[in-house]
Amino acid sequence: MCQGDDPNCVHFVEHRARMLDDLAPERRSFLKSGFVASGAAATLMAGGLSLPGPTLAQASARRGLKQTAHYHLPATAETVHWGYFSRSLKPQVEIESGDYVTIETLTHHANDDAERMVTGDPGAESVFLWTKDRKGVVRRGAGPEETKFGPGGGLGVHICTGPVAIRGAEPGDVLEVRILDVAPRPCANPAFKGRTFGSNAAANWGYHYKDMITGDRPREVVTIYEVDASGARDWAQAVYSFRWPGVTDPNGVAHPTIDYPGLPVDHTRTIRNVDVLKGFRIPIRPHFGTMGLAPKEAEMVNSIPPSYTGGNIDNWRIGKGATLYYPVAVPGALFSVGDPHASQGDSELCGTAIECSLTGTFQFILHKKRDLPGTALETLDFPMIETADDWVLSGFSYPKYLADLGPDAQNAIFAKSSIDLAMRDAFRKMRQFLMHGHGLTEDEAISLMSVAVDFGITQVVDGNWGVHAIVKKSIFPVRTT
Repeated sequence: MCQGDDPNCVHFVEHRARMLDDLAPERRSFLKSGFVASGAAATLMAGGLSLPGPTLAQASARRGLKQTAHYHLPATAETVHWGYFSRSLKPQVEIESGDYVTIETLTHHANDDAERMVTGDPGAESVFLWTKDRKGVVRRGAGPEETKFGPGGGLGVHICTGPVAIRGAEPGDVLEVRILDVAPRPCANPAFKGRTFGSNAAANWGYHYKDMITGDRPREVVTIYEVDASGARDWAQAVYSFRWPGVTDPNGVAHPTIDYPGLPVDHTRTIRNVDVLKGFRIPIRPHFGTMGLAPKEAEMVNSIPPSYTGGNIDNWRIGKGATLYYPVAVPGALFSVGDPHASQGDSELCGTAIECSLTGTFQFILHKKRDLPGTALETLDFPMIETADDWVLSGFSYPKYLADLGPDAQNAIFAKSSIDLAMRDAFRKMRQFLMHGHGLTEDEAISLMSVAVDFGITQVVDGNWGVHAIVKKSIFPVRTT
């Protein structure tokens, strides 16, 4: 039966409206923060500045002069790929430019508290299924087929739903992805009805890990957070924390640290600290940490380091109302999304955000290479974020590490990243953006960057470290054409 997710249903419009009405209280609660009121989609409708500009927007829209379709892509063991991007993945859905897709995403940290984040949820249960005889998703990571952990070896951790193929997308094109809605995935366990939960792991890959000053050092600590999905608040609160107890997985392999995704935590072996962060309210910033297209350079690419086609950017601004622009590297573009977060600060210092399952609704607009000359997208070779108020450029230590670091790039990147390199990349990209996209001289661009552009640390935990540059649209002259 159509639940508002089958555009071929004769009552699709009615069913879709009913489904959105049912979700509305959760969305209103989850998305009250000031950030989510902004977005490129809203800007376009309001006639404000947008990156493609009116001429390119009209050219791309003419190709989509048809009735748009709306698809629904659930998160199940059959629709996700765990820990990698691949140019050879079979698309879960193929769409036209202009179409909409509602995509469910699961956090790979749900097994930190399966009772709250897996139990009773058929999709999550199928993905996290792991007994000595069966594993719901066998390959986890981009590593070899034969490892002590199983296929993939955990070299990549994010559960990605997709890919979505866009008909007619070819290398050299630019894909515009508009995030129209984000909703929490409610807990399916009746004991926790009306709530959503997430996990924050202060883990061994965190920036802090070898610089701790109290207690047993080093240590990994997991904090479980609660998000109200009923409409009462727009903040998260800590429920409890626990020291990582060490896990022996269902196949008998010991994991003294968090070294493999989806490990089931046995809470009979943990001691819960229920007094953690008492009275603190964490503002909700729902966003997708990992979102992007398949690269061309390798058959399987670890989901952890971000690159020129996006991926694990981990910028909290990639939420409702934002638009992302990606250079297309392979036919069909092959868009996937995962690593959902309820909230995160710039830097993602301890290694994770509030890792919390979300559902997003996206619109996809294809800009063909032949239409790009003379626009700000003509030289785009990196993932770019746009909101109603800002343009946000993503700099990385090695923006094209897969091509630049040789055959061992997916290992080498973890030893070579630095903030200095990421800052240089962000500076160069902003300079190019201001000069090429807005006609400034180099001297003008450098002065403007120093007095009006904010550079921030996106993340220092994803192998390929990130610095973002934010410039406000309000400082630019008003376009007359």
